[in-house]
Amino acid sequence: MMLLLIILPLAGAAIAFAIPSNRYRPWLLPLTAIAHLSVCAWLLPQGSQWTLDRWLAIDPLSRLFVGFISLLFLICSLYAPGYLRLRAHRDNRVLCGCLLLVLAMMSLVTLSHHLGLMWIAMEATTMATAPCVYFNRTPRSLEATWKYLVIGSVGIALALLGSFFLAYSMLEAGSQSTLMFDDLVRHSHKLSLPWLHAAFVLLLVGYGTKMGLAPMHTWKPDAYGEAPGMVGALLAGGLTSCAFLCVLRFYHVAQIAQDGEYARRLLIFMGLLSMGTAAVFMSKQRDIKRLLAYSSVEHMGMLVFGIGIGGTAAAGSLLHVIHNGLCKAGLFLAAGNIHRAYGSKSTDQIQGLLRRLPVSGWMMVILFFAITGSPLFGPFVSEYQILSGAFARGETACGIGFLVLLLIVFLGMGSTLLGCAMGPSPETEGSDRYHDSPAMVFPIALSLLLTFLLGVYTPTFLTEWVSSATAFLQSVPTD
Repeated sequence: MMLLLIILPLAGAAIAFAIPSNRYRPWLLPLTAIAHLSVCAWLLPQGSQWTLDRWLAIDPLSRLFVGFISLLFLICSLYAPGYLRLRAHRDNRVLCGCLLLVLAMMSLVTLSHHLGLMWIAMEATTMATAPCVYFNRTPRSLEATWKYLVIGSVGIALALLGSFFLAYSMLEAGSQSTLMFDDLVRHSHKLSLPWLHAAFVLLLVGYGTKMGLAPMHTWKPDAYGEAPGMVGALLAGGLTSCAFLCVLRFYHVAQIAQDGEYARRLLIFMGLLSMGTAAVFMSKQRDIKRLLAYSSVEHMGMLVFGIGIGGTAAAGSLLHVIHNGLCKAGLFLAAGNIHRAYGSKSTDQIQGLLRRLPVSGWMMVILFFAITGSPLFGPFVSEYQILSGAFARGETACGIGFLVLLLIVFLGMGSTLLGCAMGPSPETEGSDRYHDSPAMVFPIALSLLLTFLLGVYTPTFLTEWVSSATAFLQSVPTD
């Protein structure tokens, strides 16, 4: 049954490429997403499961990530029919087929318990999303696609080298080499620490490139800026979360190998560096999608920072995967509506947003407060948990730095977005090209509603899943 999480989107992709109708093809996305989420709802509460000789497994970590990715894809897929109806002049065969391939490969990443299989699946997500970034077929989107492919390929090559180092560390210690994560964790006390150090650095840089951690983030502003809004939402909330899961797999090995302190310091440093980089560049951004790209860099930094701190902060980091992803989905979809309405992403031309596009505009403003950690929204809960965890673990300087960077980002992002929201609506030619429609507003409203609900109440099952995933990172599998 677990294989359905991969087979369903693959079958949907095959049908999407076969269907000749440009009009009906986009409806395959929400139909497949509903089926995928239904399988998740049936499988995930059943606990840990294995298949294909333990190459694929649902464990506490994968359960949290695959469930979230399925929900995120559903939100983005609900936006697709309305969006592609407006783009009826452009063939959507490749976009729809590749988006379903992305769902299949993201599911494979989360379920993989084999080091090589996970690497292949992560590389496949890059190949599947590249045509989606190029959907608009402009010179800028072509440049963004190539930058995404080249930088992502360099990162994944480093990750492959790190994987070889990790496997070799078993041989260096006189043990049989293995590519199964369960075996690596179970026998991690035998790993050669010098090779493990080198492996973790390469793996962090490699998969950190896919996450968009600074200074390997340079593909993000271009790719997010030129991709359609729903593709940007999947990149910011889905693919980066898959890369983060890859980092967690290797961090798990380092923790059990009694090399956690070395890994922790690297993660804290990379986290603060990413947040600082985002804070510097955010205040000067004049493109709303590129602004959201730097926001993604900031939040990826938060994720690894929380894991590096450990304890309560690690649990907050895992919870923040969900809060950040849902909130980013709404922001990117709203940015897509704004781009359609103004025919531009430049803040110099986007003025009077609340008058020109009131529904999308207000939701963009509310989601801005949510993503920057304002109370009553999900990100506040997880960011507060990360911050309080840092102080509780005695990392006072890191906690203060985290808080200061949050404030700088709030001011920089706020000055840009709130400036676009206020003021008179410009009366320019073509200003009536798009108005809020229920089909393209509903997914944003759903994202906003979930972000708010998770800010005032965390469901019991989600609390249990996060707690078990946090404990799993410290555990050793048993036979």
